[in-house]
Amino acid sequence: MDQIGIGNGIKIPDALIDKTQPGDSPTRKFSDALRNAVDDVNQLQNVANKAVQNVQMDNAGSLHEAMIALEKADISFRTLLQVRNKFIEAYQEIMRLQV
Repeated sequence: MDQIGIGNGIKIPDALIDKTQPGDSPTRKFSDALRNAVDDVNQLQNVANKAVQNVQMDNAGSLHEAMIALEKADISFRTLLQVRNKFIEAYQEIMRLQV
């Protein structure tokens, strides 16, 4: 996952950085960013699963590395879940608007 760092070590995924050219569709940009974020979370989950399997099978797997991978996957999943919740809240608010 490519990232750009900003103050205090906070990393922003490339999927959320505006790289559009004039004339690009905002809808496509949002859907691509969302798809990339889901793919990144899925990749982190797969890495964590593999790390756990390595520890269980004693294939030179480090317990520390497995725990770090699990925490990264957990944090990224919880972040994506919160983004989804905010998106649903915004959609519901729009649907309540009277025209």
